[in-house]
Amino acid sequence: MSADTATGDPWARWRAATRARIGLGRAGDGLPTAALLEFQLAHARARDAVHGAVDVGALAAALAPLPVVRVHSRAADRAVYLRRPDLGRRLDEAGCRALAGMTDGQGCDVLFVVADGLSAAAVQAHAAPLVHACVQRLGDVRPGPVVLAEQARVALGDEAGAILGARLVALLVGERPGLSAADSLGVYLTWNPMVGRADSERNCISNIHGAGQSIPAAADTLCRLIRAALRRGLTGVALKDEGPLLG
Repeated sequence: MSADTATGDPWARWRAATRARIGLGRAGDGLPTAALLEFQLAHARARDAVHGAVDVGALAAALAPLPVVRVHSRAADRAVYLRRPDLGRRLDEAGCRALAGMTDGQGCDVLFVVADGLSAAAVQAHAAPLVHACVQRLGDVRPGPVVLAEQARVALGDEAGAILGARLVALLVGERPGLSAADSLGVYLTWNPMVGRADSERNCISNIHGAGQSIPAAADTLCRLIRAALRRGLTGVALKDEGPLLG
């Protein structure tokens, strides 16, 4: 018996195939109560994700035995971070000193930077498993210490990578929450990181969460891009993913 026949709802089969809100029905001029409550719950989860804080201590423990270093952007708190995107793109003085104190003159092939971005829930749930999965796949590629950055945006990875002499920086960041996913993680890969890099010089992998792209699939794609970037010396619009197409 199909869902349509069982419920009398012609949209049931389509809702089962997508998280988009389709065929919600109506009650008078408004939504049915169940659909309205689900919408309000999704909105509350999105707000919590934006205003929540990453438990950095727990995240560092989840990344063990990989070495980690904690830094902070120039945005002093969440309120400033949301109003001043420019401050979230740069390290504060203490962060610069902390990274400078870790340089060994050898640099590294790839530096993983975990930034809270706009979803603490995404970083807390998915960042450590993704970093571990990548390190296991990369073999002889030399990673640097994992940088945990608070109140941070994508471009902060450029400054961190430049200080530590990284050939590549892979910045994992909590994506802006939507009403279908509040815990989505994104990754931005940048060759030869330095302050002033343009977004066109990055490769992006997005939509990493429980109902989206899986950790193993994201790790496969990211490691494939890392090896290609190291071999060719570039990222961004000039570097295409040459992995298998989806069936």
